[in-house]
Amino acid sequence: MSRVLAYAFALTGLVTAAQAADLGLDSLKDPLPDTLSWHGVTVYGTVDVGYAYQTNGRPLGNVVSDLEYIPFTTTRNYTGQSISTLTANALEQSKIGVKVEEGIGYGWTALGKLETGFNPMTGELSDGCSSFIQNAGVHYNQQTSNADSGRCGQAFNGPAYAGASNPGYGTLTVGRQNSLQLDAIGAYDPMGLSYAFSLLGYSGTNGGSGNTQAARWDDSVKYVYQYGPVHAAAMYSDGGNATGMFGSGYGFNVGGSYRGFSLDAVYTREHGALGLQSSVNDPAGSQTLAANISDNETWSIMGKYTYDLAGGFKDEAPGAKLTFFGGYTHIDQANPKDPVLSGFAAGGYPLTVSPDNDAFTTDRILQFFWTGAKYELPSGWSFTAAYYYVTQNSFVADHAPCTAGGVSKSDCAGSFNQGSFLVDYQFNKHFDVYAGVTYARVDDGLASGFPGTPGAKFGFAGTGTSVDTTDFVTGMRLKF
Repeated sequence: MSRVLAYAFALTGLVTAAQAADLGLDSLKDPLPDTLSWHGVTVYGTVDVGYAYQTNGRPLGNVVSDLEYIPFTTTRNYTGQSISTLTANALEQSKIGVKVEEGIGYGWTALGKLETGFNPMTGELSDGCSSFIQNAGVHYNQQTSNADSGRCGQAFNGPAYAGASNPGYGTLTVGRQNSLQLDAIGAYDPMGLSYAFSLLGYSGTNGGSGNTQAARWDDSVKYVYQYGPVHAAAMYSDGGNATGMFGSGYGFNVGGSYRGFSLDAVYTREHGALGLQSSVNDPAGSQTLAANISDNETWSIMGKYTYDLAGGFKDEAPGAKLTFFGGYTHIDQANPKDPVLSGFAAGGYPLTVSPDNDAFTTDRILQFFWTGAKYELPSGWSFTAAYYYVTQNSFVADHAPCTAGGVSKSDCAGSFNQGSFLVDYQFNKHFDVYAGVTYARVDDGLASGFPGTPGAKFGFAGTGTSVDTTDFVTGMRLKF
């Protein structure tokens, strides 16, 4: 019955969009102005709500994605339960923010941004760390969705920075900012970092160069320079306690565009990056979080090609766009050169005494591959398909090597596959509806520890070496 309802909701979303398209864009009046701006200050925001059916998952929890949409997660708590629920943030993180862009003379522009993500179902600020506290030591069968995040209840859990820009000298900003890696994958992910349909969006592992808490750098300086079609950037952070990165970090980016082609390469180095462990590693009632510490090195290359089928799109000359995407990321995680003995996660959540500084006795290597295409029509329709693939090597954690044919522990070699398809209809600049499906599967070491696989806790037993889930999601998004 639940599966039938899932198909019905998905079809309803598509039929509603089709009927709206028949009426024409002008038939739905847009009540919002283009921007809510005054003297260079703009208020903006997004509200994304919808419905989801998941074949294998956990009930709603206090995670930024509302649901654990895919099994690429440290929580490892999928128990075969189907989920049918209202949800939020499937296509985009709901947020509200203020940005400043005001000329100050001699070609200079003052810049600034303050942004925070929230759950539109509850009105609470996004707080992934609290999901671990709520599930500490809870039996798999009773857990709700929980996952690591750098959004942990801070007043500004998104970007919070200020700076200045000049066409001849570039842009310099200081504060809490996306890493260069997160900026780049946001531009080259066919699904636009969607939580429900994109590995790159749901998991911060890629954007954080191995650790989701390091996807946004506090106390950072970022410089970006554009010269014609070529751009370059550099970024540095001191890191610190409660920032997701106890040591320093730096990164570089270079890229360019030419006749529809765009290409970017990014290098990142992080010291003392923080990764939260599964909540089953936290004793029941615990108010502290178990964590790993690592030094990370990442390099990536990504590109896209946009073919303008008729020389225009949407509100410009009639036409359509077809864009192809692709990318590769190589992540190397090693034990920290400077061990962390105590401290706090993002949002001020205390860590369990003596975090694990030996989780990578030998280096863990993660390799991400992705590709996809997006077809956009001037009528407001868009169709996106994407594929994501990850491999993990067999490494040694806490001096305990992988055994039993490579599937006994979470440090054994493994893989992840995800395929997604999304249909979106944009009524106007501020409102759209969408429906899509995604299938994801983890194998061997990346699946170890899930119920029914080797390494599972609480007496679950089994010989399975893979876990999968299928999600059907439909919803609506309002942007202002």
